[in-house]
Amino acid sequence: MSELYNEPLTFEKVMAMFQETDKKFQETDRRMKETDERMKKTDIMIGKLGNRFGELIEHLVLPGIVEKFNTLGFNFSDASQPRRIFDPKTGQLLAEIDILLENGEFVIAVEVKSKLHSKDIDEHLARMDFLHCMAESKGDKRKYYGAIAGAMITKETRAYAVKAGFYVLEQSGDTMKLDIPEGFIPREW
Repeated sequence: MSELYNEPLTFEKVMAMFQETDKKFQETDRRMKETDERMKKTDIMIGKLGNRFGELIEHLVLPGIVEKFNTLGFNFSDASQPRRIFDPKTGQLLAEIDILLENGEFVIAVEVKSKLHSKDIDEHLARMDFLHCMAESKGDKRKYYGAIAGAMITKETRAYAVKAGFYVLEQSGDTMKLDIPEGFIPREW
């Protein structure tokens, strides 16, 4: 006799218990699949929101960026965004530059992030190396510089970007400021 029941277990009762347990497992599995689908949809929505926030930051940076760099003697007339570079043979995306400032003498590629991390700086260093190699292969003799812009930048990340030779633009109220530390020498590619 079962202690859970005050009656003996029969084969039929055991089978009924197994069937009930199987139904509960199936219902749990169905609910887990529904939850997975909801999570996927939520991830997509969050990704789109993150992209929109990044676009917002780019729009905060863009209006005054030409003027900020022109005060340093660059003489840019305008900025383009975003610039995508594709492999002409395969059509594969090779690089994307958030904002590109250029004239006959200089090019500044600006990476824009809502929150800047050191990996973003490392990726932009690699992007700058790539841009320089492409320029050399085309006989482009202009001087290439890099800049990082962000709404949230820690002191450590800012120091890392400056050490890498990037100009750093930081959000200050409703605009971006370009604060160049004393002794800063931008890296030229």
